[in-house]
Amino acid sequence: MILELVLFKSPQDKSRDEILEDAKHTLARWRANADLVRKHYLLSEDGLEGGGVYIWPSREAAEQGHNEEWRESVRKRTGADPVIRYFDLLMLLDNTQSSVTEFVAGEARRIA
Repeated sequence: MILELVLFKSPQDKSRDEILEDAKHTLARWRANADLVRKHYLLSEDGLEGGGVYIWPSREAAEQGHNEEWRESVRKRTGADPVIRYFDLLMLLDNTQSSVTEFVAGEARRIA
C-alpha cells in the first residue's frame, strides 16, 4: 500500500467553511476512482496550506489519480504546483475499529 501526502497553497481569501464546501465538490470524483482506498482532507491550522492524505494500492494508481490534468487544476486554483510525497504504508492502527492492519507485498493482513 502507498500513502500519498499532497499539499498545496490554500486560498487566502476563503474561510474554513468555504474551503470545506469547495472540497465537497471533489467527493464524486474521488468516490468514482476505484483504486482509491481512503482520502483524508487537510487544512493547516493557519489556513495557509490544504491537501490530502490518500491511501492507494500502488504508486502507479496514485500517479494516475494525480495526473497532469489534476496538477494543472491545482496550479489554476492556487498559483503553484502541488507538493506530493509517497510513503510505503507499513501498518495501520485504527483505534475506532480496535484493529491493526499490516501491509505486506500489496496484501492487507489484520494482525490485531
